[in-house]
Amino acid sequence: MKNHPKINFGKNGVLLVNLGTPDTTGWWDIRKYLKEFLSDRRVIEVNPIIWQIILNLFILNLRPSKTAKAYKEIWMKNENMSPLRYYTLMQSKKLSEKIKNEKIIVDFAMRYGNPSIKSKMKKLHQEGCENIIVLPLYPQYAAATTATVCDEVYR
Repeated sequence: MKNHPKINFGKNGVLLVNLGTPDTTGWWDIRKYLKEFLSDRRVIEVNPIIWQIILNLFILNLRPSKTAKAYKEIWMKNENMSPLRYYTLMQSKKLSEKIKNEKIIVDFAMRYGNPSIKSKMKKLHQEGCENIIVLPLYPQYAAATTATVCDEVYR
């Protein structure tokens, strides 16, 4: 079948996953990030109906400004990203360089924000990864950390 598109296969992916970060220090990006993070039932374990009211009426209207101020203090201006995103990116690059194997693709994702786990798993699959090892970058197992990464991977 000479008209059939090339099918990538035979590779393995390694996906490093960290907590997440807003895309910018802008109010809307911080609000979007906080909404995703604070809407996770593993992070906030209270009655979801009451929590959504508190979150949407109060927290998402008041907290982004304070959070933006804090992010602006640590934001890496030359790289135009948060330190967490920068160092997670660097970890994935260094691990890839250390492995030096064309059959192993190392990448990173964020549990909340971008790049998303879903988008990176899709990308790895398109690049021919038949197996993907997901490595949450947390020092311990907890429902609000490693478990929520697993939830997102399974989705």
